[in-house]
Amino acid sequence: MLKIWGRTNSINVQKVLWCCTELGLDYERIDAGMQFGVNNTPEYKAMNPNGLVPTLNDDGFILWESHAIVRYLSRKAGGGKLWPAEPRACADADRWMEWYSTTLWVLLRPVFWNLVRVAPDKRNMTEVEDNCKKLAGCMAIVDDRLAKSEYIAGHAFSMGDIPLGVAAFRWFNLPIERPALKHLDTWYARVCARPAFQKHCMAPLS
Repeated sequence: MLKIWGRTNSINVQKVLWCCTELGLDYERIDAGMQFGVNNTPEYKAMNPNGLVPTLNDDGFILWESHAIVRYLSRKAGGGKLWPAEPRACADADRWMEWYSTTLWVLLRPVFWNLVRVAPDKRNMTEVEDNCKKLAGCMAIVDDRLAKSEYIAGHAFSMGDIPLGVAAFRWFNLPIERPALKHLDTWYARVCARPAFQKHCMAPLS
């Protein structure tokens, strides 16, 4: 059975748990990170020297970095379901996963952190406002892509939708102004209807 270390309110852990449930994979999850500790112990750092979550153990194979884990599980167990069989569709899904890391999350993280995890009197609202404007532009890029297909890498749900899905949940639930983006709204409604997303990703922000 897979072992996954990480707390359930971590955006990166949520990606992996969502992926596992979409694929019907059994796993054991061990609380780690923030209030649970564990991730700073020598034993944990022997697996993941970064001291971050999630970390995966698949029968002795240790893997960290949430997108690497999602790709690995999708390729190993997806059977064309989350890992697109057609090379260009697979590259397209991969592209959006990379874009999340290099562009979208860089802007969303400070907004989330300030509004959810920082005390009101210590928030950097200038940073929040600046990043929200840039985020709106990013979401417009996603909206334009979704005008052409039901999901981010084509007409089927794939691994590419997983990072964007957890980001979108925060986008739609943070107390910020959002432009009207009808294709994004329609896609997000489809994502929210997925039982695995409901189970792992629709918890109150914390």
